[in-house]
Amino acid sequence: MRTNIYSLKEIEENRLAPYAARSSQTGGRSFKEDSHSYRTEYQRDRERIIHCKAFRRLEYKTQVFINHEGDHFRTRLTHTMEVAQIARAISRAMGLNEDLAESIALAHDLGHTPFGHVGERELNRLLADNGGFEHNRQSLRVVEVLEKRYSDFDGLNLTWETREGIIKHSGTYDRPESSDFLPQEEPTLEAQIIDYADEIAYNNHDLDDGIASGLLDYDQVCSIEIWGMAMAQYGRKLPASEKMAAREIIRTIINLLVTDLINNTFHSISENKIRNYRDVKECGAKLAAFSPPVMKANEELKKFLRQNLYRHYKVARMSLKSEKVINDIFKIYTEHPETLPHRYQDDIEKNGNILLTVTDFIAGMTDRFALEEHRKLTDPMVRV
Repeated sequence: MRTNIYSLKEIEENRLAPYAARSSQTGGRSFKEDSHSYRTEYQRDRERIIHCKAFRRLEYKTQVFINHEGDHFRTRLTHTMEVAQIARAISRAMGLNEDLAESIALAHDLGHTPFGHVGERELNRLLADNGGFEHNRQSLRVVEVLEKRYSDFDGLNLTWETREGIIKHSGTYDRPESSDFLPQEEPTLEAQIIDYADEIAYNNHDLDDGIASGLLDYDQVCSIEIWGMAMAQYGRKLPASEKMAAREIIRTIINLLVTDLINNTFHSISENKIRNYRDVKECGAKLAAFSPPVMKANEELKKFLRQNLYRHYKVARMSLKSEKVINDIFKIYTEHPETLPHRYQDDIEKNGNILLTVTDFIAGMTDRFALEEHRKLTDPMVRV
């Protein structure tokens, strides 16, 4: 057997900043496994995520525009890939663990419903008296329970740090579901930057898709502060084509936000005298953040998208259809569990929980599968 002349531990020690997460010091996996000679623990997490079914299904889950509305609009999968790319760039610039950041990025939406946030809100409403629904919690359930790829355990058996990053993504840490992940501690810096990589990606690709679809007016977009900041940074004459000009400025906005996040987080690390990994965990507040002027401009961008894209009447119409699909199939499955596929009926017999099983089934659906199920269950002329 060939000996690995490169020590992965030494490579990480030499390359990573002192406050970065090191795979050699991971909290480990729920089920003990031998380490790999040529891959770090976080590399293995990343590759397990990429090869799982839930990741592949993201290709046909909505970001804003439903899959059949156009071939060039973002899907939940392309969104995830953009988040991972931004996260790797930030991690490399800051000396963080790129493999851990990418693993969290690739897994952060595995539990997302069909039809984007509309589907999540509707499931949450339907489950209001039974703990609600939250996609981070469902993503953790996917990687811990629902994926069936290994004979020795359910789930993907990911490292503690990747799973912590999933459950602590974009939220407060006093939720009951985070109780196994030291809710009193801050997540790793790798996990903290995912919150911002996610936001940078979806704000800007929604802006891009909104302009491309014609739902956002170019002149109106030009009036927002972050656009003006990017114009000043761009510093030269824009192309005559509005579409090309928009692409140039949106790319500049992404660069502006990423650069500001890196610089401001470095400043926060210095101000809080962060010397090592434990200092990050015990800081008592998140270190990753935009600077106040950029945060203000970014908040205006989010408000602009809510008012002008997410509440556009065409998006609202599709949202109404999506809510109806989720509502109808949820009620049929829960009131008539005999309509579920046999494997889910078996799950109900095992766990005795109809709502949990129906939630797992619906949350895992792609848009087109949910639409097809709705037709099979409600249209007498469609074969079941």
